[in-house]
Amino acid sequence: MAVQESFMETLREQLGEGLRRLAAPLTTLLGRLSVSPDAVTLAGGLLALTAAALLVGGRPVWAGVVFLLGSALDLVDGALARSGRGPTPFGAFLDSTVDRIAEGVMLAAVAYRFALAGEAVHAAGVVLALLASVLVSYTRARAEALGLSCRTGLMTRPERVVVLGAGLLLDLLAPAVWTIAALSAVTALQRVLHTRRALARRPG
Repeated sequence: MAVQESFMETLREQLGEGLRRLAAPLTTLLGRLSVSPDAVTLAGGLLALTAAALLVGGRPVWAGVVFLLGSALDLVDGALARSGRGPTPFGAFLDSTVDRIAEGVMLAAVAYRFALAGEAVHAAGVVLALLASVLVSYTRARAEALGLSCRTGLMTRPERVVVLGAGLLLDLLAPAVWTIAALSAVTALQRVLHTRRALARRPG
C-alpha cells in the first residue's frame, strides 16, 4: 500500500510539473500584464459556472471543453503566485473554495441532466460522487490539522477533473460519475488508513 501511494504521488507530481511547463508561456504573459493569481482563480471559477450552464442547456461537449479550460487555470494561478510574491494564505483559501464550488456546480448540472432524462439511479450516483469527493478533501484537511501530510490516493481533484471532462466530451457521463464515486470513496479510505498509520508511528 505504501509503495502504491508513493508511486501515485510521484506520478501526480511529474504530470503536474509537465502541465505547468506547458502553461509557462501563459503564466509569463499574465505576470507581465500584472494579473493577480486571485483573479486567475476567480476566472477559473467563472468558466466552471459557464460550463455548468452549457451542460444544463444541453451542450455537453462545449461544457467539457470550457470545464477543462477553467480547470487548467488552477495550474496557472499557483505558478503565477510562485513567480511573484509567493503564495498567500488567502490565495490558498480562495483557490480551495473556488475548486469546491466549481466541482459542486458541475456535478449539480450533471445531476440535472440525469433527472431530466428520468435516470434516477445515475442522478443518485452524482450525489454519491459529490459525497465521496467531499470526503477526499475533508480527510486531507483533518489530517493536516493534526500536523500530517495526506496527499495520497487514487482519485484526487486532478483525476476527477480529467474523468468528468472526458465523460462530457465522449458522452460517457454515467460511467464517469460512477468511476468518480467509486474511486473517490477508495481514496477517502486510503487517506483514513494513511492517517491512522502516521499517527500510530508518532512517538508518545
